[in-house]
Amino acid sequence: VVSTQSTGSSGINAEYGGVQFQSPHNGTEMLLTPEHSMAIQGGLEPEWRLQCLKEMISKDCPGYAIGGLSGGEEKEDFWKTVSLCTDHLPKNKPRYLMGVGYQVELVVCSALGCDMYDCVFPTRTARFGSALVRTGQLPLKSKQFAEDGAAIDKDCSCFTCKSYCRAYLHFLLNEDTTAVILLTIHNIAYQLRLMSDIRKSILEDKFPDFIRNFFFTLFPDKIILLGQLVLCYLWELNYWIDFKLFYCLFINILFYVTDCFWGFCILIL
Repeated sequence: VVSTQSTGSSGINAEYGGVQFQSPHNGTEMLLTPEHSMAIQGGLEPEWRLQCLKEMISKDCPGYAIGGLSGGEEKEDFWKTVSLCTDHLPKNKPRYLMGVGYQVELVVCSALGCDMYDCVFPTRTARFGSALVRTGQLPLKSKQFAEDGAAIDKDCSCFTCKSYCRAYLHFLLNEDTTAVILLTIHNIAYQLRLMSDIRKSILEDKFPDFIRNFFFTLFPDKIILLGQLVLCYLWELNYWIDFKLFYCLFINILFYVTDCFWGFCILIL
């Protein structure tokens, strides 16, 4: 695996090492089997990625993993690299993005063409006492939840949300490690539901609407800045902008600006 911070020619050699395999039994060189030769590496260097893509695609693997990311690289470089890989991978094969689990990344990378993900984020976040929700995270160790009788998420059907309130989980987090297990159950259920909703919106041809609603919920006070960032990323990636998505972003930003304007007028009057 090539580090995202790697430079020079070492990455090219590493890519060839990822395609060729030396048997531990007799030392003979052989191509990796499809089950073991599906990871697309190459750091942040486009030429390395393209070289690895060419080699891996020629093996006609049952699916492909995009690896070597989420290693501290800038988000701009991250989006570009994911887009480069999905643009060249076969559209009839699953694309698995390794080590990615933040909900914004799940949504954006799904829009870029990734299908599957894995990450320690939901379980690690649970160990820190935080629950994942559509508005971000709930730090249940905080005193603000000491008397909160609501479920973590009223729309979640996981065991934790159906059985325990925020106040009880707040108490447990300071007394018993059982709370970590309960939060883990919820956080994994949340990630599964998020991906299920993404898949459903794609099948129903409503993915642009899903993206709009998702970001409005997650960043209700920053939608103008967010819209600019999304459009800049799509432009920077040279990514084809779906007209409906652009329309949704433009109209909702316009509505937001209009609401702010009338609110300001009311205050003056």
